[in-house]
Amino acid sequence: MQVISSKRVPDSCSGNPKSKSGPADQNPKWLGLFAIVVTFAMCGAAAQAQQPKKVPRLGYLSLGNPTSESARAEAMRLALRERGYIEGQNIATEYRYAEGKRDRLPDLAAELVRLKVDIIVVSGGGRVIQTAKNATRTIPIVMVGLSADPVETGLIESLARPGGNVTGISTLSRELGGKRLELLKEAVPKLARVAVLYDPVIPFFVRDVKEVLPVAAKALRLTLQPLEIRAADDFEKVFAALNKRRPDGLYFPPGGPLTFTNEKRIAGFALKSRLPSMYVNSAFVEAGGLMSYGADQADSYRRVAYFVDRILKGTKPADLPVEQPMRFELVVNLKTAKQIGLTIDPNLLARATKIIR
Repeated sequence: MQVISSKRVPDSCSGNPKSKSGPADQNPKWLGLFAIVVTFAMCGAAAQAQQPKKVPRLGYLSLGNPTSESARAEAMRLALRERGYIEGQNIATEYRYAEGKRDRLPDLAAELVRLKVDIIVVSGGGRVIQTAKNATRTIPIVMVGLSADPVETGLIESLARPGGNVTGISTLSRELGGKRLELLKEAVPKLARVAVLYDPVIPFFVRDVKEVLPVAAKALRLTLQPLEIRAADDFEKVFAALNKRRPDGLYFPPGGPLTFTNEKRIAGFALKSRLPSMYVNSAFVEAGGLMSYGADQADSYRRVAYFVDRILKGTKPADLPVEQPMRFELVVNLKTAKQIGLTIDPNLLARATKIIR
């Protein structure tokens, strides 16, 4: 809602001055000049009061869809409200979703730039952020949900001094791969073979699967069975291959849109195959997966409000250090555990931040 002042413009501003007889009728020059100055000052103040305040606009760019992003976007909206930014009143948001289609990202980013939004919030991985960065070098970009190292991927110069127009929150998902395998092993003591499904399109995640995870797996005496998923049509073929390999568990590392837009499908397969499964965020567990461990997603999206507030108040993105998550969540689905015939150690449950029963 735009607030417009109710102050009335003086009659003299409209060209209809009203005069009264009195000392001013003697018309001394200095008094006439004084009256003109006062009149113009009042006119300027009244006109300024009538100008509606500019409502800042955010652009929200995601590779996902409105359903997959609803909880995250809502966390951001509530945090903005706490800082005094109320959607539809003194702030507005333009949402653009690629629905899992990478080729739509450039057009969506360009559209937000044409709309002249004040800030672009990018929800997703490095490719989405890079697309927004390619679209504008001037509009501030706040990233959230990035699993890769933003310095290594060239999105920023350093965590402390990002430089350019990108800042925000990184999720550290890659560094947590070993911890996830460890937790899965703790939940399933007899775990020996773990199938790892990943999208090979993103080189960063390929290195994660082929170089980082094997080190942790060796220490835990686990054998990894990597399987590529390049397109949505690959799922059935990969699931069939998994049934033949008969792994003891399933692990989904940080990945691209194929994983995050097929949460229910992936969790449903693991449940049907009675496979204990580990994921990077709780959305998969809520869809029926067994466990997840990673940065607290809701907390990260709430933190977006801090960056938006600072930028709207004049701070440059280049001067806002990129933050790493402070809160992590271990989510366990006991309902799923029961369905696949698994008993979770009470000590592990005691460390869970959320249990789905």
